[in-house]
Amino acid sequence: MAYQDEYLRSLTHPEAFWAEKAAALPWFVPPKNILSQDEQGIHRWFADGQMNTAYMALDHHVNEGCGEQKALIYDSPVTGAKGYFTYQQLRDQVALFAGVLKQQGVEKGDRVVIYMPMVPEAVIAMLACARLGAIHSVVFGGFAPHELALRIDDARPKLVISASCGIEVNKVIEYKPMLDAAIERAKHKPERCILLQRPEVPADLMPGRDLDWHEEMAQASPAECVPVAATDPLYILYTSGTTGKPKGVVRDNGGHAVALHYSMQAIYAMRPGEVFWAASDVGWVVGHSYIVYGPLLAGCTTVMFEGKPVRTPDAGAFWRVAQEYGVKALFAAPTAFRAIKKEDPDGKLIQNYDLSRLETIFMAGERLDPATFDWTVTHTGKPVVDHWWQTETGWAICANMMGLEPKPIKPGSATLPVPGFDVQILDAHGKPLAANQQGAIAIKLPLPPGCLPTIWGNPQRFEAGYLHDYPGYYCSGDGGYKDEEGYVFVMGRTDDVINVAGHRLSTGEMEEILAAHPAVAECSVIGIQDDLKGQVPIGLVLLKDGVQVDENELQRDLIARVRGEIGPIACFQQAIVVQRLPKTRSGKILRKLLRQIADGQSYQVPSTIDDPASLQEVEQIMADKGLVRRSGG
Repeated sequence: MAYQDEYLRSLTHPEAFWAEKAAALPWFVPPKNILSQDEQGIHRWFADGQMNTAYMALDHHVNEGCGEQKALIYDSPVTGAKGYFTYQQLRDQVALFAGVLKQQGVEKGDRVVIYMPMVPEAVIAMLACARLGAIHSVVFGGFAPHELALRIDDARPKLVISASCGIEVNKVIEYKPMLDAAIERAKHKPERCILLQRPEVPADLMPGRDLDWHEEMAQASPAECVPVAATDPLYILYTSGTTGKPKGVVRDNGGHAVALHYSMQAIYAMRPGEVFWAASDVGWVVGHSYIVYGPLLAGCTTVMFEGKPVRTPDAGAFWRVAQEYGVKALFAAPTAFRAIKKEDPDGKLIQNYDLSRLETIFMAGERLDPATFDWTVTHTGKPVVDHWWQTETGWAICANMMGLEPKPIKPGSATLPVPGFDVQILDAHGKPLAANQQGAIAIKLPLPPGCLPTIWGNPQRFEAGYLHDYPGYYCSGDGGYKDEEGYVFVMGRTDDVINVAGHRLSTGEMEEILAAHPAVAECSVIGIQDDLKGQVPIGLVLLKDGVQVDENELQRDLIARVRGEIGPIACFQQAIVVQRLPKTRSGKILRKLLRQIADGQSYQVPSTIDDPASLQEVEQIMADKGLVRRSGG
């Protein structure tokens, strides 16, 4: 009953519960005011506590005698570079770069935009900002100038930290021209840019504005940690919104540190000195929480991988890294494993590596379809833990608590709510629904530590976007249900529910059925407009490598499967084979964009798209099949 006791205590005595978790961290001034409300009525955690996140993540471990332990392992198959930093080495580099920033006038509360590839200097820059009490905003390296300019205007940074280039599979992306174009477009002009010169493509520096990273480090003096309030912002991270204006999720220092430190042991079963690998990017929330801050706060060793799950050099990349560094827990998005499954459908490359030290594989970021779950479990022999969280929460809302009390796994479920998250399934009127009834997933206030307290510069947007629909709750924007044992099944964004002749149907459920077909590597189901039924679903399917199949026969088979599982009310009558599915760089399929194309609506290609050509290919295929409505038709 360890989980049940812990969970109930977190809801019935939240202040005592979180005071206990906070006491495990080295505060400068330990908090006594555990839960309070600010002038806007927003709940805040540890308001009177004084601390510094970089101190908790680095200096504290050095002071405790762990300075020689590896803190950060860097592995870059795209350049061939490998290396590591001990806790003392990383602390010293962070202190030195904090000195560089301080020399440029960066102070507590100032914003710094970080626009970098997956290199250790990105981690050093983030922690150096935290050391000074400055607020970092990491923008995914390679974002288009327009999108970078929007973020510069919203955050109004004192300076920008970047690199000369990023390196992808078989291509080099020059960052400096995009950075220059973004600053040219932006109304706000940063005072300085600090550039890390990479040997693949050095950049021309602009006199008077641009500084060379290595030159500045060579003449810098280390800076000490600046005490901040627990409620002071640590970072701003921009996420997609319903308007064109980027939405800056704010993360505070205190709640963030307490939540991530707790999660490393309770969810991921990690202990100090063990190796944790989040195969993500520092530009995403997973990278913030579990490449940088979570593992270091917990005294673990974290892996930073500048590569891909496939083609760097092959679909065995993940297993090679896991073996080489003794990874205990691997965390990546389902799309990464679907890519591996597509190129190595029989899992033959897995057999080349010793995965005896790998205990658990965690997945999040999108729905984990049962086909991907089954493939990964079957071919690795490892437990696969699906857990659900959002950029806004910063850590898992629902998970199988592997360090507390592992529960039986149910494919398709993110298991149970994490302590602190009072997860409810609500109907359209905000009333709780019974077991196995689908509705909106909401979290009863207060949100636990680590979740966003506001949107940067726009508290009204926070209220309207998250708190308005269901008073007293945070609205997740996802739909799903709980079963009779309380397991939570997240079926997708609420706008992925389609209405077919009055029947509300989940496209996620249909995707599960299609993905279970032995020829299908990946799929997406979208609802398109229909004059008779309102909406009807169509499937876009990607075949496994090497599979030869008659498309008409495949379509008949998939239609029969959906009809057999859901019934004729689904009106599923079309499945189209595509070569690629348009996705964001974090691996999410751009379903809304596909719906807009099919419905003949005007659309804007998002800056987060990974491969614009994939969208053009799918649009052409849909048009050839007569699935694109004519404007006004």
